[in-house]
Formats: sequence, structure tokens, C-alpha cells
Amino acid sequence: MQLFRCESCGHRVYFENTQCNQCGAVLGFDPDHLSMAAIRPLGDDRWQSVATGQHSDTLYRQCGNYSRHEVCNWLLPDTSQQGFCVACRLNQTIPDLSVGTNKTLWGRLEAEKRRLVYSLLKLNLPLTAKADEQQGLAFRFLADTAPQFNESGRVMTGHEDGVITLNIAEADPVAREAMRSQMAEPYRTMLGHFRHESGHYYWDRLIWNSAWLEEFRQCFGDERQDYGLALEALYSQGPAANWQDNHVSAYASAHPWEDWAETWAHYLHMTDTLETAYQFGLSLHPRVTEDSDKNIEQHFNPYFDTRIDSLLEHWLPLTYALNSLNRSMGHGDLYPFVLSPGAVRKLGLVHDVIHGAPLVA
Repeated sequence: MQLFRCESCGHRVYFENTQCNQCGAVLGFDPDHLSMAAIRPLGDDRWQSVATGQHSDTLYRQCGNYSRHEVCNWLLPDTSQQGFCVACRLNQTIPDLSVGTNKTLWGRLEAEKRRLVYSLLKLNLPLTAKADEQQGLAFRFLADTAPQFNESGRVMTGHEDGVITLNIAEADPVAREAMRSQMAEPYRTMLGHFRHESGHYYWDRLIWNSAWLEEFRQCFGDERQDYGLALEALYSQGPAANWQDNHVSAYASAHPWEDWAETWAHYLHMTDTLETAYQFGLSLHPRVTEDSDKNIEQHFNPYFDTRIDSLLEHWLPLTYALNSLNRSMGHGDLYPFVLSPGAVRKLGLVHDVIHGAPLVA
């Protein structure tokens, strides 16, 4: 994730900020320029940038979900005919905010969704609301009808025809931890769900009926195999003993569609984390090394690199350091994955599809 500076005072600010802690300026994220704007009110829900550079005197409106619920810090151009920002326009259904903690849980989901949308915009992926285009994307945030998260009547997270449904209970740390244990998913997170389900959506947009389909089948397998039977086999028999040889997770071994979605999510994890390391200027210079090549400078932005090898060259040493830091605090590995050559090949295809690399002859 990118770091920002307050356009009013130059103080460092972050993606989620709505106000500068140094000078008190009101902040909003400008998705058209992927930048954080410091703004001053003009009245009638109109705001003006305080910047003196390229975007000086730009006029904005705040997203309707901020003015109504204070759950979004994104901006719209003053000339826009929409009431919601590009991220909130993707919402098809939100939970009943008059019920219990629904507003709090929904707000947490919205924060993670905006991180997903940031990555999609930065990767220049096609992104339109389903309300505007049949092939567009939509989100439904729903609450369980049953009293407990793991009973019948629960909302199932998933994707169908461009609509991603998420159970707002995923934003409850207690419920999510219970599901993490029950489903044996050590890396179950809200953001992980968003990234995984977006992978299903972009398979439909970028792979199906495209020149990439045959390349996909050669790399991930034939998606025409029965999906329901494949999932039933995974849950009843478990993954193949050697799933680590070709997949980023056990769940990825269930079916080529899930393999793609898990690999897609993993790729987004990598790019966002590497950009954060780059923005903080992290450098890895182990004091005990086997050779001098172990020194890694996070001097590149992964969103703009066209080689998967470059991402992996910086990614793996970073994960070793992060895991070691986590263990020093008494926690398990932050990154409990091993990338086999088979998984790396699949990450490479995701990378090529996103960056429009030519097909292999």
C-alpha cells in the first residue's frame, strides 16, 4: 500500500485517514489519481483541494457513504452525476444498519474492499459496476438469518455472475477465528476473501472465451471437470498428499477455478505487501549470510514491474524476515506458505495476464 503526504502540511498520512493528525486538514482519497487529497469546504457538499501543484483547485464531493455513515474516505469529482465513489458504487446490497453491530461489521468490510479496489485500479484492470454494465462487478454484504455463524441459515461467501457475496460475520474476529479453525485455513482474512472472490470474477473477464483459455488449461488444468464433485471430494477426502508441489494452498487443489482464485489472491497479497515495503524503504541486510546476494533493497514498485522473477526475488527474503519477526513475538508464521516451482509457474501466468504479456507460442 502506498504512503501519502498531507497536501496541506506535508505530514505523512495513510490510506484510511480522514484527517491529518498534524494540521487537522480534512483528507479524502482521489481514486482518479490514486492520491490522498487535502480538501477545504466550499459549502453545498462541495470541497476544494488545497494543493498548489498539478491538482490545485480541483473540486470534489465526498462519497455518500461518508456523509451518511462515515464509512468511506473516497472522493468523487464535483462534476460526477453519481452519489457514491467508484468503490461504493460496486455495492448491490448492504446489511440492515439498524440491527446490532451490523454497521461496525460492514464498515470493516468496506475498509478491506477499498484496499482491493485500490489494487485493481493500480493494476489497470477492467472495473465497472454491474449497475452500469452487465459484465460489471457487484458486492452483496449480508448477515446470517441463523443466530450462530456456523449453523444452517448462514450466508455463504462466494461469487456468481459478477456478484460477490460476503457474510458480514467475517468482520467479527471471534467468528472468523472459529471458522479459521473449523476450515483449517491458517490465512483466513477479510482481505483474503475479497481477493479470492475477485479472482473468480476476473477469470470470467480475462480468461473465459479469450486467447488465454488454452494457456490456462495447460497451466491450471481443465476447468470443465465437475466443480461440485471436485469440492465434495476435497471436503470428504482432503487434498492430495502432494498438493504443495503445484498449488499455493490445499484448497487450490480442489478444482482449476479455485486454483486460479487462490493464486490470484496470492499475487495480490504479494504486490500489495511489496509496495508497502517499497514505500517504507525496507532493506534486508542479514548479518549472517551464505553469500552477498542475500542483501535485498526494496527499491522497486511491484505494480509496475513486468517480470514475475523480480517480484519473487524481493518477495521471498521479505517473507523470511516477516516470519522471523512474528516468531520473536511468540506468534506463528505471518506467511505460512512454500512456493513450489509449480505454484510459481501459475503465479507467472496470473502476472502475464494482468500485464498483458504475449501468449507463449
